Amino acid sequence: MLTRIIDAIYPPTCVLCGKHGQSGRDLCHACENDFIVNQHACGRCALPLSFHLAGAICGECLHSPPSQHQAWSAFVYAQPLEWMIQQLKFNAKMGFAHILGQAASHYLPVLETTPDCIIPVPLHPKRQQQRGYNQAHELVKPLARHLDISIDSRSCWREKYTSAQSDLDAKQRRKNIRNAFKFDNSQQYDYVIVFDDVITTGSTIAELVNAIKKQGVKRVDVWSLARVAK
Repeated sequence: MLTRIIDAIYPPTCVLCGKHGQSGRDLCHACENDFIVNQHACGRCALPLSFHLAGAICGECLHSPPSQHQAWSAFVYAQPLEWMIQQLKFNAKMGFAHILGQAASHYLPVLETTPDCIIPVPLHPKRQQQRGYNQAHELVKPLARHLDISIDSRSCWREKYTSAQSDLDAKQRRKNIRNAFKFDNSQQYDYVIVFDDVITTGSTIAELVNAIKKQGVKRVDVWSLARVAK
């Protein structure tokens, strides 16, 4: 009854199109359907593929296998999702984190084994202080809650302050992020998931996965909200 009263006074509206929406939803079905689901993707790096084949691996991963065991990304990085992520990261639209995390939770992969934890890609303390939050941590909350997996934001940290990766090409990204992360495996993790908002070239993820595996973690999977297509 309380929900109906609130909806009558403040009708739910879609954050993208502004039309009246469904009770309890901030994104209408039509706008959510504009998100491009990353259905056909490389199993190792989540790169969107133009064909569907179970267990498909992209040419780059076949030539140079990444450190992670598997990768999953809910959506392809495109509009209107791109705008919402940018608003979350740079304009503190915190409500978008829950909306996007909830949308991604509809496409979660089936887990054969439960991971020990999910690790959001950490920001350098200086950048987190400037921004006030870590968008990866905020985005992964609905997914972790849905799967009943704990989030660990303490065991991994960003030691090196780096330039924004978005301003660099692939080669510069690899150099920029080198030795940026440290990981403490005092929890004796065997299997963890690393989560980021967007995977572009995979340089940040690769550096973090390597730092984690060096401390004895046997399996690291990589998840993200969105994956940039080539």
